[in-house]
Amino acid sequence: MYEPIRTKSVHSAMAGSASDFPHRSREEELDIQLAGHLAALLAVTDELRAAAPSDDLDTAADRLAGQVARLRGGRTPARASVPVDHAPRPTALHRRAHALAGRALVVAASRADTAAAILAAERMDAHTAALEPLEVASA
Repeated sequence: MYEPIRTKSVHSAMAGSASDFPHRSREEELDIQLAGHLAALLAVTDELRAAAPSDDLDTAADRLAGQVARLRGGRTPARASVPVDHAPRPTALHRRAHALAGRALVVAASRADTAAAILAAERMDAHTAALEPLEVASA
């Protein structure tokens, strides 16, 4: 019913050969994505630390930095200090952090990274707990 394909694909001819461009494995792509989510969560955690310093946030920031460094082959993540007068409201920061931790949890579960998944789940719980009194006060 259909004619067989007699010529090579134009896509393979355009690229030349398969070695003309770098390829990453699925695991490498997930590592990059997970490191990005955790680095973003670290940045929000640093913002929260600037607005309301606490030992829990300090510990979380250190653990997040360690995970990001592990995923990036030992390179430590860039960290910036945030002036307190420029920090957004804590409610918005906790919501953003909760969403980022959720994204990190999904990717960590996908790549079966238990340490990162546990850390992301703990951060989700911590930000949920931090949001409860803030949302009651604003209601």
